[in-house]
Amino acid sequence: MAPEAESSPSRVAALTMGVEEEFLLVDRHSRAPVGRGPRVIEAASRTLGPLVQQEFFTAQVEVCTSPTASPAALRAQLAGLRAEVIRAAAAEECLLLAAGTPVIPPELPLTVTRDDRYRRMASRFASVLGDYDQAVCGCHVHIGMSCRAEALEIANRMRPWLPSLQALAANSPFSRGEDTGHASWRAVEHARWPTVGPAPVLDEAGYKRVADALVRSGTVLDRRMIYWYARPSEHVPTLEIRVADVNAGIDTVVLLALLIRGLAATLGPEAADGLPAPVLESARLREAHRRAAAYGMEGDGLDPVSGVPVPAWALVARLRARAAPGLAASGDLPLVDTLLDRVRAEGTGAALQRAAHHRRGRLSDVVDTLAETVAAA
Repeated sequence: MAPEAESSPSRVAALTMGVEEEFLLVDRHSRAPVGRGPRVIEAASRTLGPLVQQEFFTAQVEVCTSPTASPAALRAQLAGLRAEVIRAAAAEECLLLAAGTPVIPPELPLTVTRDDRYRRMASRFASVLGDYDQAVCGCHVHIGMSCRAEALEIANRMRPWLPSLQALAANSPFSRGEDTGHASWRAVEHARWPTVGPAPVLDEAGYKRVADALVRSGTVLDRRMIYWYARPSEHVPTLEIRVADVNAGIDTVVLLALLIRGLAATLGPEAADGLPAPVLESARLREAHRRAAAYGMEGDGLDPVSGVPVPAWALVARLRARAAPGLAASGDLPLVDTLLDRVRAEGTGAALQRAAHHRRGRLSDVVDTLAETVAAA
């Protein structure tokens, strides 16, 4: 995917960013997911308030940062949120696990959280849930927008770059006690839900028409169940990017947020100038995402514009170049380069999980490494 014309950094303003992280709770001894989320959330909320929330299964916990324009402040928030939930989890004999899928399967079927909406989802989409043995945990990055129309304009232009972000964030090679052969098995499991995948190219009127049709037809329960990889948030004025696995390494999370913000800041002026969004073949874009999930940063990805296989790191280099004006304007380019070099040297979350398993062939070592990495923030 050839780099497009870069916008002038002088025209790019710093945008706010926020992150939602979904974590698993696993028993300290068995390392299997356990449904102690309600008690952990109750304890953590005494300090964090609404920044810690329930998720679909009681074996999950979600944390949400407040909007900020500062990478240092974002990192500090993420570290503080994790530390509080780790403390609450420890009191319930749990480890906090940052992996897109459980490494060790649950000993009993998972329990859906006692929430009206989640229960209705579980009833209507029972075939998606199967045997209630598979939770998936993502990392969602929100970028502040002035309105829904702006969020959609930038989402339309961001589509070619999301497979590379997905590959960088791949962190779920194990599932149900086995190596899946994928870098991100979460992407495969999550795709069982309706609407998960690349967002269609839409303006505001088109979004309303499509969203209303999805709800009216029963394809989704409500608009919050529109799980496109890029979507305007229904409850805050942001563009939400939903391609990433949750990652144990906090620097990877900061890197993703900065790359997404840099892209948004670069693409915004182009949208304002009326430059057309890139035209992509749907099959190529889906194949680019499939390869990102399968291989992560190992081997070739796919250029979704040309359809030509390209080394994954070369695609990331193009992503970095495309986002460079926005990154330079906010002063983030040196930090992004440092963090990219670190991922290249140390490996993605998926590579680190496999390395932990390779040492002694024990899945418990994978769990312990992930828990230690989360706590090291």
